[in-house]
Amino acid sequence: MDKTININLGGTLFNIDEDAFRILRDYLQALNSRFANVQGGHETVEDIELRIAEIFQSQKGLAGAVTKENVESMIAIIGKPEDFDTSGSESDAPVYTSQKKRLYRNPDDKIIGGVSSGLAAYLDTDPVLFRILFVLSTIFFGVGFFVYIGLWIALPEAKTESRKRAMYGNAYNRQGTGTYAGNLTLDGAAITNTGSYNNTSKLGNALNEVFRALGRVFYIFLRVFAIIIGVSFVLTGFLFILCFVMIFVFKFPGIFSINETGINLVYFADFLKYIVSPASVPWLMILVSVVVLLPMIALIYWGVKMIFWFRARDGVVSLVALVVWVMCLAALAIIGFNEGVSFAETGKSSIETVLPQTPDTIYIITDHKIADLKYEKQISLPHEEYSVFLNEEKKELYVRPYLSVDPSEDKVTRLEVRKRSTGRNEFEAVKKTEALIYNYRFIKDSLNLDEYFTIPEGRKWSADEIGLHLYIPAGTILKFDNTSRILVHTHFHDENEDYLMSRWESETGNWIMTSDGLEPLSSKASSRK
Repeated sequence: MDKTININLGGTLFNIDEDAFRILRDYLQALNSRFANVQGGHETVEDIELRIAEIFQSQKGLAGAVTKENVESMIAIIGKPEDFDTSGSESDAPVYTSQKKRLYRNPDDKIIGGVSSGLAAYLDTDPVLFRILFVLSTIFFGVGFFVYIGLWIALPEAKTESRKRAMYGNAYNRQGTGTYAGNLTLDGAAITNTGSYNNTSKLGNALNEVFRALGRVFYIFLRVFAIIIGVSFVLTGFLFILCFVMIFVFKFPGIFSINETGINLVYFADFLKYIVSPASVPWLMILVSVVVLLPMIALIYWGVKMIFWFRARDGVVSLVALVVWVMCLAALAIIGFNEGVSFAETGKSSIETVLPQTPDTIYIITDHKIADLKYEKQISLPHEEYSVFLNEEKKELYVRPYLSVDPSEDKVTRLEVRKRSTGRNEFEAVKKTEALIYNYRFIKDSLNLDEYFTIPEGRKWSADEIGLHLYIPAGTILKFDNTSRILVHTHFHDENEDYLMSRWESETGNWIMTSDGLEPLSSKASSRK
C-alpha cells in the first residue's frame, strides 16, 4: 500500500498519496518561483492554493486520499506555471477572488482574549490603541470592561488557517520570504505561516508589554473568581438535587418537621392527589422534576466549566435542553392553570345557634378528638393553626377548625359557624361548604365541639375552612379543656401580647369575658369585674 501524507492546503486538511504529493509540491514551488518577484504574487499564490483545495474537495471530498490522477486533473484545470503571464503589472496578473475580511479574536497576539488585536487586524491599525481605549473607558466611564467582555463572548477566535486569512485579508503572509502559505514537507508535516501584524512602534511594544503584564494579573484574578463562582454553582446544584431526591424520592422527614412529637408527616406527592385530578398527578410530578432538576444540572455543568476552564461543543445539547425545559414549563403551566380553575371563586355559608339563656359559666368541651382518628399523614402550614389529616383507607380529609371568642353586643350568647370553600364559580364553592361535615351541640352550660371537620370521601381539598365564632356577654366565665384550647384564635386583652400568650398556655383554662375581650380569671380580673 502506497504511503499517504497529511497536508494543510488553504486551511483544509487533505490526505494525499506520496507520488501525488511530490507532483503537487513541485507544482506549488514552481508557482511560488513564478510569482516571487511580481507585485501581489504571494496573494495570487494563496488564491490559487484555495482554488486547488476547492478542486480536490469536489473530486474526492475530505474522506478519500488525493491521488496522482487528481493532481494531474487539477493542473489541467488551472494550468501549468509557465502558462501564467507575469510580465505585466499586478492588475495584469491572474487574480483569484480573495476572502473578505472578517472580525475575529486574534489568538497569536492576545493579552486577555485577543479582542484588541482582532480589531486592529480588521481595521489595519495598531492594537495598542484599542488596548489604551479599553483601559481608559473602563477607568473613567466603566463601560470598557463590559464592552470587552461582550466582544470576547461574541467574537469567535481565529484558530484555523482560513479564519486567520479572513481576519488579516490581503495583509496575510505579507511578511513572508518567498514561501507559499502552507508549506509542504515530505514527512507530511504542514508548516502554516501565521499572519503577523507588525505595525506597532517601539513605544507601542513597550506599552504592549505593560498591558501583557497587567493582563496576566487580570487573568489570574479572573480564574480565581471563576473558580469560586464555579464551586458555588456546583455545590448549590448538587445540594438542591440531593434535597429534592431526599424529599420526593426517599421522603426524608426532617425537612417538613413542624416541631411536634407523635405526628405523621405528609409529602407533596401524597397530598397532591387530594388537590388535583388523579390522572394529572404523575404528569405534574414528572414536569416538576424536569423544571426543577434541569436548571440545577445546567448549574453544575456551568460550574465545572468555570472551574476547569474548558470549552466544549455543547451548543446543540444546550439548545435541546432549553427547548425541553421551556416545553415542560409550558405544559406545567397549562396543567396548573386547568387545575387551578377549581380554586377561582370563594363561597361562604354560615349557621347560627342562639342560646335562650346565658349561664354564668360556660364549659368548652371537646367531643371527637383528632387523637382518636385513624389517619396516616398530617400537613400543617407554618405559623398557622391550619392542619389537614389524611385517611388513606377511607379517602377522607380532616381539618382542624378555629374558635374565636368575642364579647356579645346584644348580651345574647350565640355560636356562628362560618364555612368557606373554593370552586370554579361561586355557586359550586357554596355547594362545597354545605357538604362539609362538622358536629357541635349545646348541653345546658357546656358547648361540645369536635376538634375537626370532615371533607366527604371522593371530594378534593378546596382550601376548606370552618370558623367557630362564639359571642358571649361580659362577665361570663369560660372554662376550656386542654383540647379545646388549641382551637382558640382570639385577641386577648393585655398590654403585652407575648406575655399574655404565655399566660394562656400556662393557665388552667379559666377565663372571663370583659368589654375588652377575654382575660385570665384571677384576683385582678375579679376586681375588674
